[in-house]
Amino acid sequence: MDEQTRLEIEAAAWRKLVGHFQKRTDVQNIDLMNLAGFCRNCMSKWYQGAANERGVALDYEQARELIYGMPYTEFKDRYQQVASPEQLAAYAAVRPEQKTE
Repeated sequence: MDEQTRLEIEAAAWRKLVGHFQKRTDVQNIDLMNLAGFCRNCMSKWYQGAANERGVALDYEQARELIYGMPYTEFKDRYQQVASPEQLAAYAAVRPEQKTE
């Protein structure tokens, strides 16, 4: 596979993942962190970092809006639930080992 095709396939897969998370507003970030070690905020940081590395000025809030499909504050108000004690305990147990960068 040539480099351009690989980049196009990776970009298409990334867009599919972002679109999936935009549709699955029922999936909470804490659950993503507990199960996979990353969440929408991590994806936003990765996106911002990749843009900045290429000389594209993009701040964290702009990146979050691209990943969430709306301003983060709007997403929080509409979809974010209060984490349960069980979710918080699971997060505390796995968080020290997680590396999202």
